[in-house]
Amino acid sequence: MNLVVVSNRVARAKANEPMTGGLAAALLPVVEKSGAIWVGSSGRLSPRAYGPVNMEVQSLGAGALALLDMPAADYTGFYEGFANSALWPALHSRSDLIRVSDEDYKAYRRINAFMAQALLRFRKADTAFWIQDYHFLALGEELRRLGVTQRVGFFLHTPWPAVSVAVGVPHHRQLVEAMLAYDVIGFQTEDDCAHFGDYLREELGLAVKDGVIRTSRGVSRLAVFPIGIDVAGFAAQAAKATTHPEVSRLRLSLRGEKLAIGVDRVDYSKGLINRINAFDRLLMNNPSLKRAISLLQIATPSRDAIEAYGRLQADLARLVTDVNGRHGEPDWMPIRYLNKGYGHKVLSGFYRSAHVGVVTPLHDGMNLVAKEYIAAQNPDDPGVLVLSKFAGAANELDAALLVNPNDIDGVARAMADALSMSILERRERWTAMMNRLRKHTIHQWFADFLSSLEDMPVRPELPAPEQRSSLQLAATNGRSRQMH
Repeated sequence: MNLVVVSNRVARAKANEPMTGGLAAALLPVVEKSGAIWVGSSGRLSPRAYGPVNMEVQSLGAGALALLDMPAADYTGFYEGFANSALWPALHSRSDLIRVSDEDYKAYRRINAFMAQALLRFRKADTAFWIQDYHFLALGEELRRLGVTQRVGFFLHTPWPAVSVAVGVPHHRQLVEAMLAYDVIGFQTEDDCAHFGDYLREELGLAVKDGVIRTSRGVSRLAVFPIGIDVAGFAAQAAKATTHPEVSRLRLSLRGEKLAIGVDRVDYSKGLINRINAFDRLLMNNPSLKRAISLLQIATPSRDAIEAYGRLQADLARLVTDVNGRHGEPDWMPIRYLNKGYGHKVLSGFYRSAHVGVVTPLHDGMNLVAKEYIAAQNPDDPGVLVLSKFAGAANELDAALLVNPNDIDGVARAMADALSMSILERRERWTAMMNRLRKHTIHQWFADFLSSLEDMPVRPELPAPEQRSSLQLAATNGRSRQMH
């Protein structure tokens, strides 16, 4: 199989450079080893509306990166608009934060059509396309409109919400109908898969039998594929990272005190306000822990142009200042708050240095930080993971201290329990979680999805009148308006 992987962001294997997100970091090792072509945005915008695609191809291990300059006229409406101001809040059950216009939706569809046109360059008889995440819900339909009959799979890295939330997205019906152009639609958890099936039954009146949906377009299969990490590789990296200068400086600065760590993008789904409040409560309820524990919170800025994110960034900065002002001393601060990213090598060393990993999202598809924290630990003296029960990772890492991130006192108690846990219990919990991680690696996830995709029948070609992309339809409609 000639595999083409598609995502909005891509990652480059450059030492000590920050990763661009969990999706990109997860895909990097499998693309490097599989020989796949990974297509995504170059990060540059083209002043050309549409037309010839400017694409840069780079080698990536056994595979390759194909980087596209995206059309400037539509990219903001696509990315900051519909993808991250409509889909992202809804997928994380925050429909109150949806802020979107019809023009944003049109931009989203045009970018999906633009990507489909660009992908034709890689189409061969044995090509399979694997589309990643919520940016490209409609990309499969656009490929079918261009005559692609080869297998096309889709994987959603975020949660899929309950029907009552999904219907709050403008144009939700058109988007879900478009998704049925995919042969396999993959989800992180059984709940996500069940919610999608509920939508098909309740809103589209479709029968879902054993995860299979049959329509006039063909057959689609719904399935669960929990994403993993390169466990052995990350563990080896963490062991070596202890000598990295930045990791060494962190260890020396602790002066015997214990460290809790959180690593997140600044995003309202990550529960950062609640986490800082819980750490504050920990120190208020346990005065003896002052100078005995500090929190390193790495919070990488994200989507600053979106109002909800800018507001969260400001709220976090004020809250950290308040907590440090309340508990700090001239020579000690309880929270080390950093608004920048780190490469995986340094992060793995930070994880290994931390006695407590605090991963407390309000809602998360999986959360690979939880898995990385466990993989990075010293087997002889492992740290303790405090994990939100609302992260997909909680289904596998049930030996963590599972918490409700909305229960501030409960999270504070869990952190206190982690700090006082015996080494025997820490080892038992860590061993159980590592065994689960080793059974569900990123390589197994990759193989399982492709195996499911290969089992699907080839789609029939669309009738000729339907073989027109959204770009072509928009152009035709524009000419029609001009004629009238």
